Amino acid sequence: MTSNIDTLDLRFRTALRRMKAAGRLRAYAKTVDTEFELAAIMKKLDGEEALLFTDVKGHAMPVIGNFLGSPGNCEAAFGADAEQIRGFVERALGDPKPPAVIENAPAHEVVHLDDIDIGKMLPVMRHTRRDAGRFITAGIVVFKDPDSGIYNASYHRLQLLGGNKTAIKLDYGRHLRLAFERSQARGQDLAVAVCLGTDVALHFVAATMGSQLPEDADELAVAGGLAGRPMPVVQAKSQDLLVPADTEIVLEGTISAKETVREGPFGEFIGLMSPEGDAPIVTISALTHRKDPIYYSINGYARETVMLRKYVMEATLLKVLRAATPIVKDAEMTPGGLHRFNAVISVEKTSPGHEGLQRNAMLAAFGALKDLDLIIMVDDDIDIRDPMDVEYALAMRFEASKDVIVIPGTRAHEMVRASNNGIRAKLGLDATVPVEEKAEYTRLRFEATGASRDDLSEVPDEIARWFER
Repeated sequence: MTSNIDTLDLRFRTALRRMKAAGRLRAYAKTVDTEFELAAIMKKLDGEEALLFTDVKGHAMPVIGNFLGSPGNCEAAFGADAEQIRGFVERALGDPKPPAVIENAPAHEVVHLDDIDIGKMLPVMRHTRRDAGRFITAGIVVFKDPDSGIYNASYHRLQLLGGNKTAIKLDYGRHLRLAFERSQARGQDLAVAVCLGTDVALHFVAATMGSQLPEDADELAVAGGLAGRPMPVVQAKSQDLLVPADTEIVLEGTISAKETVREGPFGEFIGLMSPEGDAPIVTISALTHRKDPIYYSINGYARETVMLRKYVMEATLLKVLRAATPIVKDAEMTPGGLHRFNAVISVEKTSPGHEGLQRNAMLAAFGALKDLDLIIMVDDDIDIRDPMDVEYALAMRFEASKDVIVIPGTRAHEMVRASNNGIRAKLGLDATVPVEEKAEYTRLRFEATGASRDDLSEVPDEIARWFER
């Protein structure tokens, strides 16, 4: 665990060193192919240690996958536990630190300005046979708002089109799409830098949803706030942008205001194919990287896709809920809900005046996180990270005739197929106990003992013979 929570060194390679020391980084030395095989291995070992593929067919560059795909990996990367990480995220939102511009950076140790062929230069993966092609999936797109000059960072997939061109998927409501549309209205291309393998603070900030980071929040500064120190940045080589100095690989370019292409389909984080659609074209004007760079890829349908948002969303949820309803103790965005759609929230009711506040908290949570569709409210004696304990609360403390709260016609995530283009009901399950009845629901407790599994042994032969009588 970290001994200094004031400042954090979250550079990509520092995180890898921590993970290796903690046993959360493993090497795969057999030759692997970017066509389907890499993605298949990453999926097979999904949720386990990060994987470094050292022998990639047709490429000298190694690939890292499943990097932040589990709580253990995230905690090792930070050198901190889950509660501390949530604290860093909360600090980031309240104490941004503007980046520090430096002259020379590891990201510029090698610079390509001509004859750029992304598919030949980088081990970009094709994930499944239903995908439209090869996709860059771990790219954090950094851009400067054309009106305000404020920096934004967010994940967007890019489909290779050949040479120095890609398509880019711009989701509705995202800051990049809004900025692009403003540039497009003027007939101007938008400058961007796609960062692959950068400061872990920026990886977390880029996963933060717009409701937590409004357009006027500079996300390079927010990343500095998360780490507790300004992020080193450097002037890009071909665009008027600042980019994180320690990034493994940077693709600089412009999103065309006029050119579009059909993009997709692609297997997304929900485990289903996202459909084909029109997308702008990105023309890459510079490809820079460190010496001996590491290519970072995220499997489309993998835990890493959603793990990145777990701590961010929990920190945001708790900040909102504790301000609105002080009885809230903790929150867990569950893995079965892709750390996005389902939550378990615990409360501590100590007086009759607290009754009903658990439902207030439920409504506040739905308002704070648009994609949150299911909430289970439990008392603080339930372990919200143990599915069996949560299910116990539902079995013993939940009465469907009076404890179901349905809010119809709300906005959810448009990729949820069960919804009507993103419109669906929110569901709350109140499995808390009325304050005056808590004593009746107190579970059995046994005396403390010093006995352990170390005290166990094989059954002696002379005793075992009794069984044969």
